[in-house]
Amino acid sequence: MKLIKKKHSCVRLEKDGHTLVVDPGVFTEEDAAVGADAVLITHEHPDHFEEGRLRAALEANPAAELWTLRSVAEQVSAAFPGRVHTVGHGDHFTAAGFDVQVHGELHAVIHPEIPRITNVGFLVDGSVFHPGDALTVPDEPVETLMLPVMAPWNKIAEVIEYVREVKPLRTYDIHDALLTELARPIYDTHLTNLSGADHARLAPGGSAEI
Repeated sequence: MKLIKKKHSCVRLEKDGHTLVVDPGVFTEEDAAVGADAVLITHEHPDHFEEGRLRAALEANPAAELWTLRSVAEQVSAAFPGRVHTVGHGDHFTAAGFDVQVHGELHAVIHPEIPRITNVGFLVDGSVFHPGDALTVPDEPVETLMLPVMAPWNKIAEVIEYVREVKPLRTYDIHDALLTELARPIYDTHLTNLSGADHARLAPGGSAEI
């Protein structure tokens, strides 16, 4: 399986001629999801769900389908009848040849006075886990963890402990659009030295075979 990093929290996975895209949001390239056979969206925040980017993908490929939680599905299902699927924690489905399990229910706490919204994470082919905006620990082994390294709702100590709890073989940074180039080496050093997993960072457009 080929992993292609797009900007911020968006990733493309390619296998056997099919493409699955996760979280093409407002910080992501406008065409990040174009060419996808399946799109997964973890939650409704605009840095993970941008309707224009999603519509571009679904319109470019009339066979493309979307799997997401109810708050997103309700916004686009009328425009794409039969192609939008609502999922939640514990669900298991096949999307464009990829096996997908759904883990998690709530967005991480930003502040006690901000209500928590629903957030789901996706474990693809029993290997790659994208948690969205949460530090969800799947009850399945994870080989490759897409790691949200910098957000208003986390700090580096929490990120390190999250990796230790999940125990993946490797991590790749996501949720990194707000992380400056000055700060990246600090994050890289701490995650490499303390997380217990191989840590790597891909520039937008960069790829890895996993």
